[in-house]
Amino acid sequence: MLATMPSSATPLARTVLDRLVSTYGAAADPANAVAMRSYMRDQFPFLGIKGPQQRVLSREVVAGLPRPTEEDLRDVALGAWALPEREYQYFVLGWLRRWVRLCSAGFIATADHLIVTRSWWDTVDALASHVVGPLVRAHPELVAVMDRWIRDENLWRIRTALLHQLLAKKDTDVERLFAYCTAQADHRDFFIRKAIGWALRDYAKTDPDAVRAYVRTHTSRLSTLSVREAMKNL
Repeated sequence: MLATMPSSATPLARTVLDRLVSTYGAAADPANAVAMRSYMRDQFPFLGIKGPQQRVLSREVVAGLPRPTEEDLRDVALGAWALPEREYQYFVLGWLRRWVRLCSAGFIATADHLIVTRSWWDTVDALASHVVGPLVRAHPELVAVMDRWIRDENLWRIRTALLHQLLAKKDTDVERLFAYCTAQADHRDFFIRKAIGWALRDYAKTDPDAVRAYVRTHTSRLSTLSVREAMKNL
């Protein structure tokens, strides 16, 4: 059993994690790992399993297993997040994306842990759009959490708040989207400025006139990067 697996973990979580470590570990490619780590600016070690192969192996890991519960999802997420190689976290992102509809509003605490732990854009962006976003849309009371995160000191919580509506399209809370962009318009970090532009550019697919009007009104406050990203396809 994994050293990182808490004794209280569910039986299914233990099975998934044991299979995950065995299956992924057997497919490790040290040569690929060097290049993958370099691409991610040496933030994390890698096993060297490329995306297409990861997806095949992930299906093997969960083959024949029953539908998970929220507790299973939480325990697997926390267990895999404690493992050093990045592919284990990528497995979690795919599994959560598939089953997030089973989660209650309380799962936001697990999502928060994943966002602020081993943080980088590759996991945070997927969590924002495919986990936090669906949670907020399914449980409107979580809007209050986003209102707190947009003013948090942790830049990854801020980025998540900015990006959690990426897939909402016509269900986007437009007033809140623009308010969040305005609230962090002066932020000096690249990841926040980029996220503002990305959030606006994505909503422009639904209502380009609204985004044009917002950018025109707030050009003096928005960074050049945010404006350029927002207007890229307009």
